[in-house]
Amino acid sequence: MRVTRRRFLVSVSAATASAGLISRLPAWAQEVGGGTFTALRGDIGIFDAPRSGGTIGWFIGKDAVLVVDSKGPEFARACIDGIGERTERKIDTLINTHHHGDHTGGNPVFRKVVGRIVGHENVPELQRKAAEQRGNTDGQEYPDVTYSKEWSMDLGGETVSLRHLGPAHTGGDSIVHFENANIVHMGDLIFNRWCPFIDRDGGASVKGWIETLNRTIEAHDDETVFIFGHGAETFGVTGSNTDLSVQRGYLEWIWEITEKGIAAGKTAEQIAAPGLPEAFSDHVELNERLGVLGNVKVAFAEQTED
Repeated sequence: MRVTRRRFLVSVSAATASAGLISRLPAWAQEVGGGTFTALRGDIGIFDAPRSGGTIGWFIGKDAVLVVDSKGPEFARACIDGIGERTERKIDTLINTHHHGDHTGGNPVFRKVVGRIVGHENVPELQRKAAEQRGNTDGQEYPDVTYSKEWSMDLGGETVSLRHLGPAHTGGDSIVHFENANIVHMGDLIFNRWCPFIDRDGGASVKGWIETLNRTIEAHDDETVFIFGHGAETFGVTGSNTDLSVQRGYLEWIWEITEKGIAAGKTAEQIAAPGLPEAFSDHVELNERLGVLGNVKVAFAEQTED
């Protein structure tokens, strides 16, 4: 079956998640209904909806079908149904870029149809701990194929490779590279013009995140298309190395103002009080955790407690 861009630019209805599940998700990660398949390059694209988290990536080829991240149950069902309309092949593999619920919440739905779920070796335990904290351990599905530093799979005419470059957004982030198409799914290593969530309890590191972005920028070129876990509506969830540089610059700013503030004897609240500077005035603060104060608090703890 030949897959064309026109065929993929089709909206797929996705109902709102059940009240039981949605009550356990943070507001910024809740499902909102309505999803769209959009082709990017080389049998690869995204399934996403405005104001939703955990952008799904997909590869549909004649020899393999693969999905990156599972959002929540309703989006997962809509994604599976949409893929089923486009190919008769089963979905071979689901990749989780990290453990957060808006990237793994649809795992139980995908488990019924995929051969395996792949993630970094830290993901199952981090996912389990997060589920325990939410009181949502029932029905969790975890990666059954894990790796430490690198993992790859031949998709037939395409190779997908995963790399873990150390603690960053969490302690178990994967960078997913479709090598021939030159497309990279970053998961939540990029919050495109959002102040990011830095999950210290989940193994995050501001310093490590900066280094991960440095190495990723160096490893790719101006032709690389990047897929992001989250993005402000005016900037979207796909982009280029430029967007990675902006994210890196923001984290470097957070690290530097925190370092200077600590040296001056300031509290995290005092350091964050001036808010966003002009250079990052296009960034969105969703709440304290996903804002300057929340980010400074993590950098403060990292610099004073580690």
